[in-house]
Amino acid sequence: MQPSTDKSRPAYQQAYEVLRDMILQGTLSPGTKLVEEKLATDLNVSRTPIRESIRRLEQEGLVVNKRVVKLTETDLRNTFELRKLLEGHAAQSAAAFLSAQEVAALEHCVQVGHTGSKEEIMEANKEFHEIIMRASNNALMIDLFDKMQSVIYLFRQTVVYYQRPFLIEEHHQICEAIKAHDGQTAERLMKEHLQSDLEFCLHLIR
Repeated sequence: MQPSTDKSRPAYQQAYEVLRDMILQGTLSPGTKLVEEKLATDLNVSRTPIRESIRRLEQEGLVVNKRVVKLTETDLRNTFELRKLLEGHAAQSAAAFLSAQEVAALEHCVQVGHTGSKEEIMEANKEFHEIIMRASNNALMIDLFDKMQSVIYLFRQTVVYYQRPFLIEEHHQICEAIKAHDGQTAERLMKEHLQSDLEFCLHLIR
C-alpha cells in the first residue's frame, strides 16, 4: 500500500494514515512487529516519517513496543471502564444540553442502524457516541475520548461486524432518555450499553 501523493501534507502524516488503516483493517495483524526499514521501503518514504508514525500509533494505543497491539481481557476491561465514566457523564449532560437538532441527529443514527449497510452502521455508531460525548462540554474529557478513538474503532468494528444483539435497540433507548431530558436514565443506559459491548467482545476472544 502506498501513501497519498498529496504534497501539501507531511510524509509522516500520510504514512501514519496508511499504517493506521492497515492495522484497523487487519492487514497488519495483532502482534505484528513493525520494522522501520521494511515499512519505509514498502511505503516509499524515509525511515524518519515511519518512526514518527509509529510513535503516534503508540500514543493511540494501536502499537506497543513496535508491535501491533494485541488486546487482552485486561485491556478491554480497562478501556470500557474508562468509557463508562466518560460516556455515562456525557449522556447525562446530553439530556440537559442537547438541542433539538442534535437529538434529531441521534435519531437519524438510530434509523441508519436499522436500515444501513455494515459500513453505514459503523459510521452511524461512531457519530452517535461522538454527538453525546461532545455534550459533556468538557474539553479534557473530549480530548481523552478522541485519543481513544482508534482503539474504540477496533471494538466498534467487532460489535457491528458480528452483529451484537440489541445494539441498535439500546441506542434507541438512550436516545429516548436524552430526548425526555432524563439524565439519570440516560447515564444508566449508556453504562449498561457499554457493559454489554464489553461482555460481547470478551466472549469473542475467549
